[in-house]
Amino acid sequence: MSKHINPHQARRNFLKMSAAITAMVMTGGAASWLRAAELPHVTDSDATAKMLGYVEDATTTKDARYKTGSQCANCQLYAGNSTGYGPCQLFPGKSVSANGWCSAYMPKK
Repeated sequence: MSKHINPHQARRNFLKMSAAITAMVMTGGAASWLRAAELPHVTDSDATAKMLGYVEDATTTKDARYKTGSQCANCQLYAGNSTGYGPCQLFPGKSVSANGWCSAYMPKK
């Protein structure tokens, strides 16, 4: 049994995907996502990390502002995957742990 593909739906899907890719490339989103794996990780010695109380494992922070479940992966400033490391707006040119946390945490809406 073969599956019939509606040409109108296929065209719509193609146009949606093309628009999304174009927007991503125009804003530099694709480039930052592709380079995220190459970015050096933020270290404890980083001045901004110290100022913000950044930790690679959110559950290890001693900061009273930390709320259970808060981590970089679900922060508005984080642009990476939900696992591993990814770029954060607060640390240009570096990546942070998806499991990390800092005092600038803002939950995604």
